Amino acid sequence: MYLEVKETARLYKLLSEKLGHDITEAVFKYIDNKAERSVEAAIKTLATKDDIAAIRKEASENKAKTIKWMFIFWIGQAALTFAILSAVVKK
Repeated sequence: MYLEVKETARLYKLLSEKLGHDITEAVFKYIDNKAERSVEAAIKTLATKDDIAAIRKEASENKAKTIKWMFIFWIGQAALTFAILSAVVKK
């Protein structure tokens, strides 16, 4: 942390000498605002505990639906196989 402050102060001094105090101040304010907006945007895209809980709940509901449809499919397949075998055996 100390190095960042020291480097920032040195950069501010160098820019002030070349560009003047007003322009340097504007540049630093611009950089601060951009960094702040970038952090705020990143925070908005992060998942919270509530988001993760909702995703887990949805996943468990989808798992139950998938298992239900798998059993329906298997029963249908078994019935079809039985019907085909019955038809073949009768001939």
